[in-house]
Order: sequence, then C-alpha cells, then structure tokens
Amino acid sequence: MRLTLLGTGDARQVPVYGCECLACARARIDGQLQRRPCCALIECGDQRWLIDSGLPDLTERFPPRSFNGIFQTHYHADHAQGLLHLRWGQGLVIPVHGPIDPQGLADLYKHPGILDFSQPFEAFETRAFGTLSVTALPLLHSKPTLGYLLEGEGRRIAYLTDTVGLPPQTMSWLQRQSLDLLVLDCSMPPQPQAPRNHNDLNLALQCVDELRPSSTVLTHVGHTLDAWLIEHRHDLPGNVSVGFDGCVL
Repeated sequence: MRLTLLGTGDARQVPVYGCECLACARARIDGQLQRRPCCALIECGDQRWLIDSGLPDLTERFPPRSFNGIFQTHYHADHAQGLLHLRWGQGLVIPVHGPIDPQGLADLYKHPGILDFSQPFEAFETRAFGTLSVTALPLLHSKPTLGYLLEGEGRRIAYLTDTVGLPPQTMSWLQRQSLDLLVLDCSMPPQPQAPRNHNDLNLALQCVDELRPSSTVLTHVGHTLDAWLIEHRHDLPGNVSVGFDGCVL
C-alpha cells in the first residue's frame, strides 16, 4: 500500500499571497517548499483513490479512468474545488464517497455531471474496494468531516486532516487499532490557547501520544508552522515528521 501526499498545505497554501515571512519568502524561491491544497492518493492492489479534490488541476494530473474515485473528507473549497471542473467530463462516472453534508460545495449536487455522490459514508462505516478496506471516522471541524482508516496489504494508515483534536468516539475507536502510520492535521505551531478549527502542534502531539502509531506525518501545514519549524524542527519527537508535497509513504 502506498500513500502519496499530493498537497500538504492549509487553505492559504504556502507561500501566502502578500506574506513576507521567512517561510513564504523561501517558498517563493524554492518550489519544493511550496504547499498546495491538502490532497492525497492511496494505492493498494489494483485500487487508486484520491483523498480529497482541492487541487484545481486534477484533470491534467489524472487521465480518464486512471483512478477509481474519491474519498472526500469534507466540502470546504480548499478540499473540493477540483470537483467543479472535473464534473464536466464525459464518458465515465466517478464515485465520490464522503460525509453526509446537505450543503456540499456550491452547486455540485445540483449539477454533478460525471460525479456520483449517491453513497455517502455513515460514521464508522467500513467499505471494501478490492484489497483496500476504508473506514469513515468522524472528525471535529466546522463542516461535516471524515477521516479515513485505510487498511490493505498488511498495513493500517489513519488519514485525519481538518480536525481540532479528535471526538471521543473516534479516539476510542482508533486506540483499539495498531497504526503503522498516522497522517494528521497540524496547521499551526504551539498556541497559547487551544485553536478553534485545526490542530496546533500541541494538540497534534497529544493525539500522537494517545494513539501511539509507529510513525506520524503532519499535513495541512500553514506558513506559521513552516516558519516555526525553521528554528524548531529538531524539537519534534523522533517518530514525527512533517509532510511535503509529493511525499510518498
């Protein structure tokens, strides 16, 4: 099983438009330091599924029928804007499995085109796609949001982005699993007060301590965390690293 982090940025991305902080300045010079909208690709056996669709160039990156469908975490624009163009394809149907959200994004439900939204996940529901097993895990966010437990080929990966801590049921459920890899939202450096909508590093490391995965990769990274890491990367625990666009796990 292989997970590729196609994008690891928060909604503002890196560099942030108009920002002159050291992280943004470096990212303008070095493209490898840039962060695009949070998105991933899971591959297991003959299965290839996108996790989220915030990249606006999905139709250029993925030829028709080169992936099986999309596991959508939620319908904020930075995670779903790629669907607005993808839907106007023809000659195929792309299933989009995501949370139950009556609003969705813009007019996607009204004009879905080739996208099939007919089978949203229930909380803690498990579905099998060939050798890949996927369980939907409720998260804490300002819109109905799911993380996913991905199991296959002897590996177990939890992909949990856009959350502030974890709901007690999700935490309890995951503590009964043995995670090879945790991919976790961490948008900000340590904050003096608990954040409202995304993990800061304090909350992220608290989740790591409670779930005890073999390794953790942080994603949904904002420019303030990148700036903090310039001087403090060595402060991260040995089994915690920061993802980057194109990272293959």
